[in-house]
Amino acid sequence: MNNAGGPPPGDFRNWRQKEWFEAVNGNMYSPIDMIRRTLDGMIARRFGRIINITSAAVKQPFEPLGLSNGARSGLTGFVAGISRDPARFNVTINNLLPGLFDTERGHGAATLIGDSRGLSARDVIAGLPAGRLGMVEEFGATCAFLCSRQAAYITGQNILIDGGNYRGTF
Repeated sequence: MNNAGGPPPGDFRNWRQKEWFEAVNGNMYSPIDMIRRTLDGMIARRFGRIINITSAAVKQPFEPLGLSNGARSGLTGFVAGISRDPARFNVTINNLLPGLFDTERGHGAATLIGDSRGLSARDVIAGLPAGRLGMVEEFGATCAFLCSRQAAYITGQNILIDGGNYRGTF
């Protein structure tokens, strides 16, 4: 499983090459490098599961999280390109796209969203279709399923786990 803390929010006008390189290194290149280092061994063993933890913002970008939106979307595109061939060897590569969860980062994101809309974090959370933040146990169970033998026919997918917050069809 590949996961990295997201880059800081802000205004894209203030980000320079250094901030972009750090975001891409942490949220795109590092997972790609981990995949590069492990994929062939998984193929040789004829079993493997790679899960990248990205963000619901890959499907529904939020302007202040532009560094994260860009870097994580790059990883998502990369995975779409390489995830099919290993499937014949029982190796899957998928992305989990979490929304707001009951974590420090989730509460911080609810505050950031609220601030941008003139709402409190509590109002943002109450306005989610599920009416609450996701539980870390729910996230863990989804991740465990994707790692299981029962998920062998799921690869190259972006699994959105956001309590119904994304309102699109695709």
